[in-house]
Amino acid sequence: MNDYMRALHQRFYREPDFRELEEDIESTRQEVRDCLDKLQRRRLMHLVDTQNLLREETSLASFTAGFKLAWGLSKELEEDGLYSFDEEETKRVCHRIEQED
Repeated sequence: MNDYMRALHQRFYREPDFRELEEDIESTRQEVRDCLDKLQRRRLMHLVDTQNLLREETSLASFTAGFKLAWGLSKELEEDGLYSFDEEETKRVCHRIEQED
């Protein structure tokens, strides 16, 4: 199922525009990088790469949770019958709800 959710995520997820924040992060990273030696630069790059991976995984997990929530809501709504503009159907549903109260 995880592969299916990844495919749906890739197809439908649109990343929000955070250009200003990304530019700020990148300029700060460059400033910090310039103060570091070679080993520390590698650690910084590892940190940045890990942060990006975490962001991607969080995005997928959030998308999956939202999809499961929507699916669950859909199933719940189906149990009560699909929405209808039919006047008779509306009266029947209202009558049933009144009886439950």
